[in-house]
Amino acid sequence: MTEATETFTVAIAGFGWWGKHIATRLQGHPWLRVAGIIEPVTANHAAIGDMGLTAWADFDAPLAMDEVDAVILTTPNTLHEEQIALVAAAGKHVFCEKPLGLNADSARRSVKACEDAGVQLGIGHERRFEPAMLALRSALDKGELGTVMHAEAAFSHDKLINVPANDWRTRKDVAPAAGMTAMGIHLSDLLISFFGPVETLHAFTADRSLGWETGDVVTVQMKFEAGMTATFSAVLHTPHFIRMHVFGTDKWVEVLNDSHPDTPDGIVRVLTAESGKDVSQAEYNWEDAVTANIEAFAHAAKGRAPYPFTNAEMVHNIQVLEAIARSAETGQSVKLADV
Repeated sequence: MTEATETFTVAIAGFGWWGKHIATRLQGHPWLRVAGIIEPVTANHAAIGDMGLTAWADFDAPLAMDEVDAVILTTPNTLHEEQIALVAAAGKHVFCEKPLGLNADSARRSVKACEDAGVQLGIGHERRFEPAMLALRSALDKGELGTVMHAEAAFSHDKLINVPANDWRTRKDVAPAAGMTAMGIHLSDLLISFFGPVETLHAFTADRSLGWETGDVVTVQMKFEAGMTATFSAVLHTPHFIRMHVFGTDKWVEVLNDSHPDTPDGIVRVLTAESGKDVSQAEYNWEDAVTANIEAFAHAAKGRAPYPFTNAEMVHNIQVLEAIARSAETGQSVKLADV
């Protein structure tokens, strides 16, 4: 974890799976402090108190507190735009769990609200901060793979299969394109960070087991403006599997994660191949990329360092999400210039 010279205090909105996870990860942090949890379901307030945190039923109290520097949103997807605007208008920095919005115009409005208020916008794509992904990004930046030809990625698990049938995660209007807003959007963010804007894509969804309105499988084929192609998939009902594989003319690199970003165990294996040589393997221990992202957000909010996401990248990833949902519905490819 990186050092800072002063405390950065946050309020967390939402006490579901991810809100609890962030509150737990930040306990005992040397300079990131959680002031409390905004949770409208008052039945959850006792559990918040058990963590030694203050519980609020709405945003009013924490937004009025001078000590609160930022709000971390871990709320349902449809609430993000309204809540970002509310927090920004109060002069607080805002960190939004993915997705930033459900369509590109919503993402653009959220970015503008933060720009107009002069506050930092953060986004919950922690996989950019994994050591193996940082190493892959560095290799790409240095041209070590040669000309990049293609990439393949997957992010699948079964952590959500027992959510109630009426949960917001099962609904197409709140979580479109099957596993996109849960997992696939992390892959599109990584690919955008590696290769730049997407030019066109074609997507398919299916319901194979869960009976969810949104489906439980999504697969996507993409072409980037820079010329390379990529495919990725997200499956909501399978044992854990995370993979990123980039093929270059000089090398290919494959990254395999043994565990989910919320699970502090396992290793990350990185395989590298060059023509005429044996495949080499390096290993990285699991590191807390979630906290690393929040630290980077806090440093940017305090003006200590640039945030490693641009606003344009954040908006473009939601353009990709919207294009995937549109393609899956129509069965047609979608040009990103039309989104």
